[in-house]
Amino acid sequence: MSFEKTPGWLDWYAGPSKPRFQVPAGAVDAHCHVFGPGDQFPFAPERKYTPCDASKDQLFALRDHLGFDKNVIVQATCHGADNRALVDALKASNGRAKGVATVKRSISDAELQELHAAGVRGVRFNFVKRLVDFTPKDELLEIANRIAPLGWHVVIYFEAVDLPELWDFFTSLPTTVVVDHMGRPDVSQPVDGPEFELFVKFMREHENVWSKVSCPERLSLTGPAALDGEQNAYRDVIPFARRIVETFPDRVLWGTDWPHPNLKNHMPDDGLLVDFIPHVATTPELQRKLLVDNPTRLYWGD
Repeated sequence: MSFEKTPGWLDWYAGPSKPRFQVPAGAVDAHCHVFGPGDQFPFAPERKYTPCDASKDQLFALRDHLGFDKNVIVQATCHGADNRALVDALKASNGRAKGVATVKRSISDAELQELHAAGVRGVRFNFVKRLVDFTPKDELLEIANRIAPLGWHVVIYFEAVDLPELWDFFTSLPTTVVVDHMGRPDVSQPVDGPEFELFVKFMREHENVWSKVSCPERLSLTGPAALDGEQNAYRDVIPFARRIVETFPDRVLWGTDWPHPNLKNHMPDDGLLVDFIPHVATTPELQRKLLVDNPTRLYWGD
């Protein structure tokens, strides 16, 4: 089956630079995806976008090029609740990848066990309205209660302006909760302004909440241009990510977000994204927590 990519959306960057920053041994890219290939793993009929193909082999090649040891592969919305491409990648990784799936209320206990055996350790709830249709919160809470005995966690994707209305639901979840991309803050606002302070409060008051300090390319207004000749692109995102890393060093993760779905303005160089890391995790200890200790504990802890 052939699929035509959504017009105007970019293909992933095929020639990533070699990062200047050398990640520590055992480092995990804790947020990435696989798309198709569409002729083998068709995209969901209800999808809001059609991406380019981005196979497991291409992902693993990027992993090796960037110097990472493992991946956490997150089910992409373009595949809906059909996790076959995800499971195929996990099984091919020889234990070097774990997964975050998307499931529906109708999934059986046996199917959950099959996902667990393949390496799935979480489910993703997406609240970004332009990407998915609304799923009733009672259904999501039912799913969360069913996965809790497996030791799985819930990954939540939302935008900062929606946190107040989602707060009560998020704090009712019975699992560890991992926030994608710091809740997508508006980086034109002050890092100590009311919007980001609410997110910090969310993490401070709920010790089961973790955050990914990923996707500066989605949040930045300054873009990928280097500053003063240094590779600290996306510099307007740095204060936000650094604050989360330094305030909650044992509850942070980082990932490339390869192959960067839904981008229209520019496609990031994944090597440059790796060079963003030491600007937000500024010591070897923080870098090890962010890239090795935290993701290993969350995904390989069993």
